[in-house]
Amino acid sequence: MTQNSTELGYAQAHDTSIEERYQPVPLLKDKVIVLSGVGPGLGRALGEEAARLGADLVLASRTASRLEKMASVVESLGRRAVVVPTDITDEASRAALVEKSLEAFGRVDCLLNNAFAIPPMDPITQIKPEDLARANETNVFAPLRLSALFADALSASKGSIIMLNSCVSFSSQPEYAGYKLSKGALEHLASSLATELGPRGIRVNSVAPSYIYEDVNRGYFDFLAAVEGTTHEEVYAAKAAPTDLKRLASAQEVARATLFLASDLASAVTGQMLTVDCGEFHD
Repeated sequence: MTQNSTELGYAQAHDTSIEERYQPVPLLKDKVIVLSGVGPGLGRALGEEAARLGADLVLASRTASRLEKMASVVESLGRRAVVVPTDITDEASRAALVEKSLEAFGRVDCLLNNAFAIPPMDPITQIKPEDLARANETNVFAPLRLSALFADALSASKGSIIMLNSCVSFSSQPEYAGYKLSKGALEHLASSLATELGPRGIRVNSVAPSYIYEDVNRGYFDFLAAVEGTTHEEVYAAKAAPTDLKRLASAQEVARATLFLASDLASAVTGQMLTVDCGEFHD
C-alpha cells in the first residue's frame, strides 16, 4: 500500500470512528427549517441531520422527485416534511414557498440557503457577463429575496438565516474566479443582512466548507485522477494535505456544524462565517 493510500485509509477510518461515536441530540426539536437546494451531497445531509436533531422541514428545489426522496428520509426519522417544488430565481415561486411554509407549519425558525450555481470555470475575464449574472441570480439574489420574504416569519420566531458559502473565497485560482465572485458577494450580503435584521431578532450567519468528501467530489477526484494519470487516493491526499487534520470533512460533518447555527446554542452568534474545512484556512 502506498503512503497516500495509507493516508486515505486513515482518513476513512477516522470518519468511521466519528460516525460511530456521534450521538444526535434534540438541538432543533420542533423547529421548522426551510431548506433550499435539496441535491446530492450536502443538501441531502442537511435535510437528514436536521431531522435527526428534531426539526421539521420545508424542502425546496426544482426537482419534485428529489424532494420526495428527501421527504421520505425525514419522515423515516419521525419528523414532518413538506415538499414545495420551487424555482428560487423566480419571485412568484419564492413568494409561494413562503406562503406554503406558513400554511403547513404556521412558523419558520430557520431559512437555510443551500442552493447554488457554478459559472464556467474559466478566468473571469473570459466568462460572458450573462453567465456570471445567471450564477448570481441563484447564488446572491435568490438568497437576498428569500431572506426578505421570510423576514416577518423569522422575526416572529426570533429565528435565523444561514448562507452556505465556500472556502473558494480564500482561493485565487483563475478557474474558480467566477464562483468566488458569487460567494464573495454572498458573504457581504449575509453581513449586511445581519446588521439590518438584527434589531428584529433575526440572526444571519454563513458556513464555508472546503472540499467535502461526498459523491460529487468523489466523482471529481476520479476525473482529476484520470486527467493527471494518478489515482483517486493520491488526489485525495493532495487535497487533504493543506488541512491540519490531513483529511476532508464529510457532508454530515458540514451539515452538523451548519445546524449548530440554527440552534439556541448559537443564540448570540450573528454576522459570522464559520469555515468547516478540517483546518485548511485560518490565521
